[in-house]
Amino acid sequence: MNNTIYDVMKDRGWKDVSTTGQYETDWDFHWADVFWVHEVFDTIHLLDHQRINHFRNHYELTRKDFLVKNVKRMVRYIEREYGRQEDFRFEFISTSFVLPQEHAMFQEEFKRNPGSLWIMKPGKGIFLINKLNQISQWRKDPKTNSANERIEPEAYIVQKYIDNPYLIGGRKFDLRIYVLVTSYSPLTVYIHRNGFCRFSNSTYSSDAKDLSNLYIHATNVAVQKTAPNYDGERGCKWLLRNLKMFIMTKHGEQECKSLFGKIEAMIIRSLLCVQKVMIQDKHCFELYGYDVLIDNTLNPWLLEVNASP
Repeated sequence: MNNTIYDVMKDRGWKDVSTTGQYETDWDFHWADVFWVHEVFDTIHLLDHQRINHFRNHYELTRKDFLVKNVKRMVRYIEREYGRQEDFRFEFISTSFVLPQEHAMFQEEFKRNPGSLWIMKPGKGIFLINKLNQISQWRKDPKTNSANERIEPEAYIVQKYIDNPYLIGGRKFDLRIYVLVTSYSPLTVYIHRNGFCRFSNSTYSSDAKDLSNLYIHATNVAVQKTAPNYDGERGCKWLLRNLKMFIMTKHGEQECKSLFGKIEAMIIRSLLCVQKVMIQDKHCFELYGYDVLIDNTLNPWLLEVNASP
């Protein structure tokens, strides 16, 4: 299996060294996984020139429940300081609740919109619901382990499903956009000019009978490549420039510029939501993978942010 990052570093003439034993700190650049950061980072002293590819508490942005919490906090701050007419700029995530903590609030919202479609986002995977009893298991009391210690239920996200996605060829898609942050203070951001689009393998439908069909509602390749009619040679991706050409051809250059301008603004605002809580460290940078959905009014929505794209 090829490792693109490793191959690029080797092509640049960089030398691979061990991070254990006598070479534990004898390195300039460490491309680490998030588990290493959580377990080792705070136990070592880095030299001025050393760089690592994660901020200590990157999860403030990359964990779904933390992202929702931080965006909600920013919306409250903007509304308090500048008024309701300004906080809409930070409403780039569909109506969201963290379960089980906000189950009562979610229940009230659900009852105000009976029959509405919601998407559950556990730690891994997704599924759609349109009835409250479909998530009744998250209302149970905390369990106990063998030592009779309380185990709080794991936090889950439930979000209002965006049921009017922009479709191409009748199929749903999302965008993967790469964002490099080299500093949170001052905030320094680079957005790669070319990401890609991931398409579902089946024609979009919001019918109740299709709620469990991830070949319709999910766009990640891991799901789509298992579809019976998946074409391995054609795949289910477009480069971002292909999408821009399609949007320009169908809606005009100005609409295309407006859409991608809104996406860039959304990315910046999401980073502002975590700027004050992120631990700034000159040794750290982070490459994020932003997953974005476009609705049929050409409005972008942030789905999630990935720490190791």
